[in-house]
Amino acid sequence: MSIIIGVAGGTGSGKSTFTQRLKEEFGDMISIIYYDNYYKSRDDLTFEERKLINYDHPDAFDTDLLIEHVKELKNGNPVDCPVYDFSIHNRTHDTLRIYPSEVIVIEGILVLQNDELRNLLDIKIYVDTDADERILRRVIRDVKERGRDIEGIAKQYLTTVKPMHYIYVEPTKALADIVINSGLNDVAFDVIKVKIQSLLKRNAEREKEENK
Repeated sequence: MSIIIGVAGGTGSGKSTFTQRLKEEFGDMISIIYYDNYYKSRDDLTFEERKLINYDHPDAFDTDLLIEHVKELKNGNPVDCPVYDFSIHNRTHDTLRIYPSEVIVIEGILVLQNDELRNLLDIKIYVDTDADERILRRVIRDVKERGRDIEGIAKQYLTTVKPMHYIYVEPTKALADIVINSGLNDVAFDVIKVKIQSLLKRNAEREKEENK
């Protein structure tokens, strides 16, 4: 059975950095699901209308589909994950096939917010980073990778990102098994690595017993 790990935290906190380090450490043993790909499809709205959506509210996500996919992966079945394009504020018509693996990492700002999703997790991680550092990282990322302009980033941050962080994201820190202060924290990374190795060993021993 797969080990399910959730990596949550505010925008620009270092979630992706930490997740990528896990991928580099465990290689093909890890499959990654990005919660951002589960933003709801909004083909019914124009681009200008989609720009006004509050993307930091739980209702912006198709969490039911994500939960369904996590359960399928735990049962050993591959899933076709949606693909989201931030430059158009909408899903594309492509999908990404994700195969079952020994470790599945789910990364996103609200991974710990939904009770049903959180209860599927074996390890719950919250990456906590100073707000000034997070917004600077977001600005750089959104300009370089998502084709956004500074004015639009600032408006979105002040109207939705910041208030939603304190209402929905920050409170989930108390629900985490471990809180780390950076995606580059080596001590925290080593602790999680050892825990994953322990769970993998336990699963291997259980499977060996079942096959006797």
